[in-house]
Amino acid sequence: MDLNKLADRLIPDENVKELDYYETKYPLRDLEKGAQVTRLAPSPTGFMHIGNLYVALANERIAHQSGGVFFLRIEDTDEKRKVEGAVEVIHQSLKYFGVRFDEGADLCGDYGPYYQRQRAEIYHAYAKDLIKRGLAYPCFCTEEDLENTRNYQTENKLLPGYYGEFAKCRHLTEEEIYANLDAGKPYVIRLKSQGDVDVKHTFHDEVKGDITVTENNQDVVILKSDGIPTYHFAHAIDDHFMRTTLVIRGEEWLSSLPIHIELFKVLGFRLPKYGHNCSIQKIDGETRRKLSKRKDPEASLNYYREQGYHPTAVRTYMLTLLNSNFEEWLLKFPDKDLDEFKYSIGKMGKSGALFDIVKLNDISKTYMAKLSETETYEFFKAWADEFGTDEQKGYFADKEYMLKVLALCMGVGGKKRRKDFVCAKQAVEMISYFFDESFTPNYEYRFDKQTVSKVLQGFKNIYDYADDCSAWFEKVKTVAADNGFATDMKAYKADPTAYPGNVSDVAEMLRIATTGLSNTPDLWTIMQILGKEKTLSRLEKAINAL
Repeated sequence: MDLNKLADRLIPDENVKELDYYETKYPLRDLEKGAQVTRLAPSPTGFMHIGNLYVALANERIAHQSGGVFFLRIEDTDEKRKVEGAVEVIHQSLKYFGVRFDEGADLCGDYGPYYQRQRAEIYHAYAKDLIKRGLAYPCFCTEEDLENTRNYQTENKLLPGYYGEFAKCRHLTEEEIYANLDAGKPYVIRLKSQGDVDVKHTFHDEVKGDITVTENNQDVVILKSDGIPTYHFAHAIDDHFMRTTLVIRGEEWLSSLPIHIELFKVLGFRLPKYGHNCSIQKIDGETRRKLSKRKDPEASLNYYREQGYHPTAVRTYMLTLLNSNFEEWLLKFPDKDLDEFKYSIGKMGKSGALFDIVKLNDISKTYMAKLSETETYEFFKAWADEFGTDEQKGYFADKEYMLKVLALCMGVGGKKRRKDFVCAKQAVEMISYFFDESFTPNYEYRFDKQTVSKVLQGFKNIYDYADDCSAWFEKVKTVAADNGFATDMKAYKADPTAYPGNVSDVAEMLRIATTGLSNTPDLWTIMQILGKEKTLSRLEKAINAL
């Protein structure tokens, strides 16, 4: 059989060049010894999983700490899954969490294009070469043919796949191949595997250590019927010509490792190092399971942006999952830049990383409490501008007013910071009562309407914005006494049945009327921030509501 003629018939791409051309175009990178070239290679589906950040941080740290390169490649070979604007989502999501690419999709770089669909010429050149060498062939099997084979293998408890006696097109004659081509039958190009499943060898995984790998015997598809490569074929060629030295990826790819090892071998490429990280899991009842994008909102990177988690807090938490010694380092150096932590692939967990939202929230509270006045204001404002309601965006029109609110509610600018807030969304929602646009109180008092009305009206009549905290509290006590409430807590505790309540109950009525809440920071300060007119207006509104 004239394999050169067959290759030209099967892949009539006039753009392909001699293989040496690509080796010259994409030379070895000029890097220091030990520098690693790593990559993130997501599909443009518009969804970024927390696992993407997990892998991205590991790859970015390894590349940058070694003086190497970290690049972004978009694996868009599956046109059906492609979502418009997905690449922008990838960039925005990872940039938000401080992941920095050196080159790649929509960035500069000498090893592109970084979109796989734009690299068809290279894949075709190497597929043609494999055909010419008798290491690849056309397969005309239909979906029905393949389904029948799968059913037979399942029924007879045989290894599934396209191999050996089940690789029907592997042994087609020249006449049969050209007859199918002349009849216009669609075809794919398959690797003619040289492997033997009875042969096993030890492979060093950078995360899991030494593992046993069985040789591949599957005649996998390398080019689909539209001439677009499969992931297996494309990634081998791309990682070679982008000069990737280390691939960190999810353990779901372990089953494909034999295929990839064989592909690198038949292509004549040096195999990069591989590290297969464990999946991110969560506790569900009494069992552990993989974090699911269908079941778990926290699986999406967008969730953390929409909720307003500070990116440094999320990055900090992810490092606790990535390296077992990170927390010890953080305790020792709490104020150091996270990039100073010496990340080690050898300290990645060998079993599933357990995602703990409670722990993330604790880290987030602690980090939020460290932000300065300006940092807190700018972070909340940026969140509101992107994800907040129109009312929430308006909160930041008066910066001086907002800083007073933050100083009270979060201790911003003071010596004692509160650690109540996990994220911007929670904080902005909690301070909504300071703004008339979003102040919609649900007045719920523990006393009858007549008593509440008399208390509110009595305080409104004697309220003076100029009062300091002590004078203000004396007036609260006066209103309490006028309505029979105890002002002496000792007397109240001695005989609580002698009073309808005590001065703290009166303060609670005023608090609910002013803020709509029964539990808030210091009420005198709240009234000082609201101002005289707004305080009196809210008291009047509460009275009318009764």
